[in-house]
Amino acid sequence: MPDPAPVTPDAPAAIRMPLLTQQWLDLAFIHWAVEPDVVAGLLPRGTVPDTHDGVTYVGLVAFRMHRVGWLRLPGVPYLGTFPETNVRLYSVDAQGRRGVVFRSMDASRLIPVVMGRVGFRLPYLWSRMTVRAAGDTVTYTSSRRWPGPRGAASRITVRTGEPIEEPNELEHFLTARWGMHNAFFGGTEPLAYLPNHHPRWPLYRAELITCEENLVTAAGLPAPSDAPVSVLYSPGVPVRLGRPARPAGIPTP
Repeated sequence: MPDPAPVTPDAPAAIRMPLLTQQWLDLAFIHWAVEPDVVAGLLPRGTVPDTHDGVTYVGLVAFRMHRVGWLRLPGVPYLGTFPETNVRLYSVDAQGRRGVVFRSMDASRLIPVVMGRVGFRLPYLWSRMTVRAAGDTVTYTSSRRWPGPRGAASRITVRTGEPIEEPNELEHFLTARWGMHNAFFGGTEPLAYLPNHHPRWPLYRAELITCEENLVTAAGLPAPSDAPVSVLYSPGVPVRLGRPARPAGIPTP
C-alpha cells in the first residue's frame, strides 16, 4: 500500500455532475479507538485500516438525512428525508484514498433502505427512529425492524458545547472523509470508491449524556469497553456524491 493521501479539511476535488445530492443535518459523531487488527478482517478486499497515531476507530454517527435527490433534480421531501445511524470504520486503499466503510446503516424509510441495499449493496437496515432536539441537547433513537438482528437498538443524547474554531488532527481524521469504500456491484466484484464533496464541517464540542446501544456489536465489532475518545456535533452540510470508481480510478459506466 502507498502512503495515504493527506487528511484535508476541504474536499480534494469538486464533483460537477453528482450522482446524488443530499443534506446531512444534526450529526453526532461518537468514536472509540481500537487496534487495527481488530477491524482489518471486516474491511473490503483491497483496503486496510486507516490509522492515526497507530490506532484506528469505530464510529457511531447519528444524524438526519434531508432531501436526497438524484443527479441535479430537487431533493425528495418525504422519501428522501429520514433519521439515520451508522456504524463505520476507517479505510485506505491501494491508491492511498482514505474513506469510510459502513458496517450498518439504520434508516427509517423502507424504500430508501431497499434501494440502498439493492442498488448500492450498502448495509442499510429498516428501523423505527427519531431525532428530537430540546434546548442544547439532541436525542437519537433507533429500533431495528428488518432484516435484523431484531433487538438492535440505540438511544443517544448529546449536549452541544462551544464551536471548534480549529479542529485538531484527530477531529479532521474522523470527520473529513471524502469517500466510501464498498463492493458496490456485489461481493465478488472489485472494490469501488464513491467520492463525496461538501463544505468544511462546522464542528462543536459535545458531551455524551446517554449512549445505550448494541448497534456496534450487531455490526460484528467488540462492545466498547471504554468511554469514547471523541464526541462531536455538527449542524450539518449539503453534500454531493459522485459516481463509484473502480480501484484504478476509472469511473463505472
